[in-house]
Amino acid sequence: MTDKDQANPLSGPLLLLMAAAVSATAATLYYNQPLLPEIGKTFGLGDEALGLVPSASQMGYAVAILLISPLGDTIGRRDLISYLSMLLTVALLAVFVAPNFGVLVAASFVAGLGANITQQLIPLGAALSNPDTRGKTMGTLMTGLTIGILLSRTVSGSIAEYFGWRSVFLFAAILAAFFGVLLRMKLPAQKPQVSLRYPELIVSMFGLIKTHKLLRESALTGALWFAAFNALWATLAIHVTAEPFFFTVQQAGLFGLVGMAGIFGAKVSGRLVDTFGPGRLISVALVCIALAFVVLAIWGDSLAGLVVGIILLDLGVFGAQIPNQVRVFSIDPSAQSRMNAVYMLGYYLAAAFGSAAGVKIMSLAGWHGVAIFGLSLAVLALLYHLCHQLKPDQGAGSEVTQQG
Repeated sequence: MTDKDQANPLSGPLLLLMAAAVSATAATLYYNQPLLPEIGKTFGLGDEALGLVPSASQMGYAVAILLISPLGDTIGRRDLISYLSMLLTVALLAVFVAPNFGVLVAASFVAGLGANITQQLIPLGAALSNPDTRGKTMGTLMTGLTIGILLSRTVSGSIAEYFGWRSVFLFAAILAAFFGVLLRMKLPAQKPQVSLRYPELIVSMFGLIKTHKLLRESALTGALWFAAFNALWATLAIHVTAEPFFFTVQQAGLFGLVGMAGIFGAKVSGRLVDTFGPGRLISVALVCIALAFVVLAIWGDSLAGLVVGIILLDLGVFGAQIPNQVRVFSIDPSAQSRMNAVYMLGYYLAAAFGSAAGVKIMSLAGWHGVAIFGLSLAVLALLYHLCHQLKPDQGAGSEVTQQG
């Protein structure tokens, strides 16, 4: 790292580049969701089989979190991000040319592996920022993540409407290659935090889970709300392209614009987490998520009900994500990549489960079944979180530590 990098390792332009790269990379996990009806037509598949597509990308992402994310503590993240960018580009091109459904699912899984770029950039941002600006830095990076997740559906739906669903993944491959080159040029080189052999590195994550109660609570709470979130978004296109809406794929993708409320939730959480503490913000956000599914269960067959429910859901999910990750990164600065790996592994295993379960429930019990499923997960997350907040070892003294 140069003297200039050491003096100002996380400049404004670099932070914006990292946020943009997080946005573009995260989007690759969600492009397929509004495209499921069109993919089904191409390969002659029903709703139940189609659930494998979003599940494969999420499962690949979860596997990468377990096996690749921890490497950020032992090797340079800039080099690791370069390799992942190449892998992601190739996988997206494979989705673009997939001759059959099996290849499509396999390529989606590999794309999930390559999308681990986001889980290298987020801990890197935490490592490069000062403790008193970490909340703001995380807010900026998570805003990028929010934009990528939400706009991905609008972008993919719009491109597919005019050029077909395959063209979405060609666009994504070009974008992945572009950011891969920029990040290689602009990211500072960093020395590894620890010196461990790969098997020891992976095994050490189980020790972190055993040692840190706050890590366990954060991971399980986040997993529950993200499973509910993905159950909703994996089935939304199926719901609105059928009776009573009969929307086009492009119109289904426009619901991503409604979910842009999540950006507001992320920004506000990033600013308030150091003032009110992570625990309180997470409690409020979980109530918001539960209310969202109540609205979707009662009024989910109307456009107004869908809009209100999606706004509440995305406000809650992304409003909870910032304080949850801030407290995870504050547990042990020398193990940030592994802490993040444990947390995000649960997050995206739950996403894969939520996507597959949501599509299955949709085929058996319809939209209202999905809404009740999401509500159950949200209430369980809230009760579990509140239970831990009320325990003596989660009181005011530890809350300061959680804030970082």
